[in-house]
Formats: sequence, structure tokens, C-alpha cells
Amino acid sequence: MITVESVSKNFNGKPAVDHISFQAYDQEILVLLGTSGCGKTTTLKMINRLIEADSGNILIDGKNIRDQKAEQLRMGIGFVMQHAGLFPHYTIKQNIAVVPELLKWDRKKTEKRTEELLDKLHLAEDILSRFPNELSGGQQQRVGIARALIANTPVLLMDEPFGALDNITKADIHSEFKSLEELKNKTIILVTHDVQEAFELGHRICLMDKGKIIQTGTPKEMLYRPENSFVSGFFAENRLLLEYKIATLKDAGPFLNSENQYDEFKFVEDTSVWDALQKLSSDHKNTDQYEDLIRAFNDYRKLQIV
Repeated sequence: MITVESVSKNFNGKPAVDHISFQAYDQEILVLLGTSGCGKTTTLKMINRLIEADSGNILIDGKNIRDQKAEQLRMGIGFVMQHAGLFPHYTIKQNIAVVPELLKWDRKKTEKRTEELLDKLHLAEDILSRFPNELSGGQQQRVGIARALIANTPVLLMDEPFGALDNITKADIHSEFKSLEELKNKTIILVTHDVQEAFELGHRICLMDKGKIIQTGTPKEMLYRPENSFVSGFFAENRLLLEYKIATLKDAGPFLNSENQYDEFKFVEDTSVWDALQKLSSDHKNTDQYEDLIRAFNDYRKLQIV
């Protein structure tokens, strides 16, 4: 869906992005991960031409983005900014309707689509007449997502979308984000410096440093098949927690004492070991299952580490 070919960008003679190449596949969440100043936000903004690349090519669905006007390109791409990026002098209704206004939708179409998104994002209709500063951080972020989704574009770019939220609110929105059917038919590129967020939301991760991509791969590949010491070192601090979160019951299943003993909890095979343990720990009657799952995870983990 999105192809970046040897793209570079310099600011004041210094490379911010240095000949990077990657692909974001159809219906994939690709995360650009790295510390501040590594070039991830610059890369994201070059995709919708908020920043123009100095060299290289960017293609969306096989078409070079330079072959169309920047304004037309952006109307076909959803964009979620840091801190929600809402217009403070617009009501929530006006904020959500920004793109429909540009696309010249009729009022009923805009209102119907707005109602759909409010329901999906767990927002009450009474917020529509309010202004951004009257909402909580979590509500503002959901409104920002609604604004980006309203035109139902196939591509969604997200720049540190949850960075300003507290951990509890962030966990709730992550859960909603992963379950939102609206997002499952989109190609999403998400920028973050939060390692856990990258592992929870991303299908694949591009780890960047000093304007270059160091490694691209699935969360499991990043942990168990790092290309160099920078990659392994980057994830070292949170490694065990990340392993719990990327391992699934399907992974641990062959090592369990009884592969069917979790059926009563209505777990599915792609439930993470972490999520399953959280649920089992909430009921003291499940001590045996809890300990068996930890043992199975450790047996699985030993085979992955080389």
C-alpha cells in the first residue's frame, strides 16, 4: 500500500532522514519507533507532504505522491496529530466535520457518519456542542481519531497519538483501538517513542536511530532476532514484559499440562500470555492454571532465545 524508496530530508545541512526505505502493507499497522530526533515524525509528515522530501520516492497504492496536488493527497489520508490537534475555537462538531466540509458532503451525510463514530469511540452526543478545552485528554484523543476516520480513507497516519495521556487512559484507548473494526481495513503508520505501545499495537516495527532504519520486523523478530546490539539494547529494559505481551496462548499451548483447561475463561488462541495471566490472577481459584501458564511460557521462551 505505502512504499518509501530511499527517501532523505535535510534541515540546515544536517540529515534528519537518511536514505530510508520500507513498505507498509495493506491493512497493516506499521510502527515507526525510536527516541526523539531519530526522524520518525519527519518521515511520517513526508508521506502526506506536510514536509517535502529532498530525494527519493513515496508511493501510495502504486502512485507517486508527487503526481498529485498536496491538498488532494491529504484529503485521501487520515491524520491524527500529537495532543489530538483539535482547533480550540471550533466546537467538537465543527472539528469532526473539517474534512467533510472540504469534500463538500451534505449535512445529513456528515451527521450520520459523526453519529457512527461517536458510538464506535464511546463518546456521548452531548459533547458535540462543547469545545476541546472542556473535554478530558482521553475524550480529546477520541475526537481526534474520529476526525481522522470520518472520510473513511484507506490510509491513516498517527503521530504520537496517545503520548499526552496518563497510563490508565492510554491502556483503555489501546484496548479500544485494537478492537475497532473501523481500523481493520486500513493501512496505518503510527509514530511513537513508547516501546510497549509499539508492541501492543504494531504488526511490524521500524526501529529508527539518527535518521536511519536499523531493523524492520515483527515484535517477535525484534526481540528474538535482533540484527545488532543497538536493537537488543533498545528493548533490554522492558524485555521480559514485552515477551509476555507478544507470546500468545497458541504459542504456549504445546507446553501446557492441559491444552483445554482455559476454555472456561473464553480465551482465544491469540490472547496474549500477559492478558491471560491478568485474568487468571483476578480469581484465587485459578492458582494452578496461573502457575502452569507461567511454566509453559518459560518453556516456550527458552526455545526462542538463541
